[in-house]
Amino acid sequence: MRERGWLNWAMHAGFYLLLAASALRLVTRHDMGPRTVASLAVAGLLALAYALGVVLWSRLGRRRLVWLGGVAAVWLALVVLAPSFSWCAVPLLFLCLRSLNARGFAVAAAALTLVVIAAQLEIAREVDLSLVLAPIGVAAMTVVIFWELQRESAARQLLIDDLISTRGTLADSRHRTGMLEERERLAREIHDTLAQGLTSMGILLQAADRVWASDPELARAHVRRAAAAAEENLDEARRFVRDLRPPGLVDVSLPEALARLCASAGDAAGPRVRFRREGAQYALEPDVQAALFRVAQGVLANVRDHSRAGTATVTLSYLDGEVTLDVFDDGVGFAAPTPAPGRGYGLRAMRDRLAEVNGVLVVESVPGEGTAVAATVPTECPRSVRTGVTDGATSRGETR
Repeated sequence: MRERGWLNWAMHAGFYLLLAASALRLVTRHDMGPRTVASLAVAGLLALAYALGVVLWSRLGRRRLVWLGGVAAVWLALVVLAPSFSWCAVPLLFLCLRSLNARGFAVAAAALTLVVIAAQLEIAREVDLSLVLAPIGVAAMTVVIFWELQRESAARQLLIDDLISTRGTLADSRHRTGMLEERERLAREIHDTLAQGLTSMGILLQAADRVWASDPELARAHVRRAAAAAEENLDEARRFVRDLRPPGLVDVSLPEALARLCASAGDAAGPRVRFRREGAQYALEPDVQAALFRVAQGVLANVRDHSRAGTATVTLSYLDGEVTLDVFDDGVGFAAPTPAPGRGYGLRAMRDRLAEVNGVLVVESVPGEGTAVAATVPTECPRSVRTGVTDGATSRGETR
């Protein structure tokens, strides 16, 4: 149990004040005879023994009981020589509380109280009941106060221990949550980049294999594009370690990165992809740009793999208070997003990624009429661009 430091020092100071007061009373009321000198010598020995215990308290360990017994024996001898030193029993009672168990403390408190009563009867000119009741009352109040302080200290220490334990449990929980979130993030990254890149390489290599004999030049072109995709995937893998922005956003703006993505989206014999930017461009947070770019990658991968569309349009709109990314294709559509075996992580990953920047994803599709995907992220649009003119710049990428 951690003890109250201020209370310890108060009791130590009280001991020496009572010791000094008793010595002063002895000197002023008695001549400097052999008994007085002996009493002062024993008082000095008691002061020294007490001081040694205070200084060496942390080193005494189990020897504290020996030290306490020695101090009590010296004090008892001093009281026999000069009963006025009996009131030093109050600080000694505090020492007993710190060093003894409940039974030992009760015995020590009774013994000290009896010594004080005997000393008061010794020095009293007239004996009355108050000489007995007063020491008992003081001892009772002292014991109750000390016990209450000890109980509060123990309860507070228990609470502190519980808080420390809870803090450790909370730290472990946060660590596990962080690990799960990081795994989820890496899963999204792998799905949006490496998995899609490997799929693209597979399609390109299959296309090259089909035309290898009939059109060698086209086959080699497919192989070269597959090699370029492999290089891009290698850059993505390295980025996982560095935790940098997507390579497509390095040193370019989000519209430029999306325009390049759309221009290259048809490399795997997919639909023609057009890009449009609407609204006056303004600065976006890096994580917002990364989220929108990854969503565009994921949606275009789905369009390429599943839609059987002829054309697709990607529109990035800078609006007042939000930025939107819309992708529409004229493919077969679907009644419900039923993923193929081993897939289906894409839409959930997109929603999770947008949720990290307070964005939302909406998917609308009708069988035979295509699919529209809209990603919206709130922003703080600067006043200087709120009246900006719509920019209908278009970038087209064709697959053939």
